[in-house]
Amino acid sequence: MAGRCRGGGTGRRAGFKIRFWQQSESSSLSPGTNIQQAISVRTMNFCSHCGQAVSLKIPPGDNLPRFVCDDCGTIHYQNPNMVVGCVPVWRDRVLLCKRAIEPRSGYWTIPAGFLENRETLEQAATRETYEEAIAKIDLGSLLAVVNVPHASQVHIMYRAELVDGKFGAGLETLETGLFLEQDIPWSLIAFPSVRFALECFFADRHDGRQEVHVTAVERIKY
Repeated sequence: MAGRCRGGGTGRRAGFKIRFWQQSESSSLSPGTNIQQAISVRTMNFCSHCGQAVSLKIPPGDNLPRFVCDDCGTIHYQNPNMVVGCVPVWRDRVLLCKRAIEPRSGYWTIPAGFLENRETLEQAATRETYEEAIAKIDLGSLLAVVNVPHASQVHIMYRAELVDGKFGAGLETLETGLFLEQDIPWSLIAFPSVRFALECFFADRHDGRQEVHVTAVERIKY
């Protein structure tokens, strides 16, 4: 079945039942990345505090390389970005958005985007849904956590229900649509994390459960 979430063991964390997805050796996705690769994603040349040059080195008392100002000594810590979204549903159909921007312009995704400062995860998922699909939602339970180490990101997806069934296309969206499970354009899904969230959503719906699914994906070539 196209929408089945790939199985694995289950565990419990903080009262939630969590299903871990184990990738096969033949999969194009696999967890893990090199720390130097992760740092090189975001190169820094100058200190944002004083404007002088920075060097990549391990500060005293640390065990990982950081960008350190050669003049004022400020240590610049770079931490992963959070991407938050949801799988919005109207009756038995899922709302998808066709991306109008790169990366993956023209491919389908769920409403999602970067967490803003001073914003909760729930607020981010609600805001992104309105910005990308002009849709109001009642946010539900946590669906999936996808580690994307090569991009220094964590993708967090919720379940959601459309409030009134109304939706449209925001500035970053070419078009939106409601899809039955059998009509999901799987070959045109923009990102592995989105596919994983959709597969897990449909698998849970088939089994009458709501679990939290956790996985990690690595860079793939499109």
